[in-house]
Amino acid sequence: MRIGMLGGTFDPVHLGHLRSAVEVREALGLDRLHMIPAPQPPLRDTPQVSPEQRFELLTLGISDTPGVVADDRELRREGPSYSVDTLAELRQAYGDSASLVMIIGFDAFLRLAKWHKAKQIFSLAHLVVIARPGYNAPWPEALRELVGDREVDSVDELMQCPNGNVLTLALPSMMAISATYIRERLKMGKSVRYLLPEAVEEAILHYGFYHSSE
Repeated sequence: MRIGMLGGTFDPVHLGHLRSAVEVREALGLDRLHMIPAPQPPLRDTPQVSPEQRFELLTLGISDTPGVVADDRELRREGPSYSVDTLAELRQAYGDSASLVMIIGFDAFLRLAKWHKAKQIFSLAHLVVIARPGYNAPWPEALRELVGDREVDSVDELMQCPNGNVLTLALPSMMAISATYIRERLKMGKSVRYLLPEAVEEAILHYGFYHSSE
């Protein structure tokens, strides 16, 4: 089994998130990709929707996409939600022989050394870093030490063992859609057509999510 974990605030989920999920699943040959909303997005001025509502939108967005599932395990967990805990749960669910992959963006990867129990991540999963076109910031020294000699050059090499490797992956589409931009447009009452799946747009408009309360 090849299993992926893609976390995020998904506030709201948009076509960039979902297209990336499909392309990552295809590129890595994943049997299943868990999209997992984080319970607490950063504080913002815009009116917040609840984690449960974000999960509902994610479920609507994924719909019947093969091999991609909306997973609310972090919303059900008490206290702070750490990726290492989620990976431990997934490892327990799928067993020691499954290849488990955590997928993160390059910006998040640059901060990896500061994550909770960062070293333990590699004992549970591989790390696939989604590259940003034309963006190649230097790695902090602490990150270089953490990664060490774990880098591999291909999916085949990555999947030769269940965990412990790092692969940088460029996706074909890399749709430049921002959840912040979507929230701003909704707050101003402007169209978000073709930025979101139709079902997500309909639910947001129906419930009045992200709209200004003034």
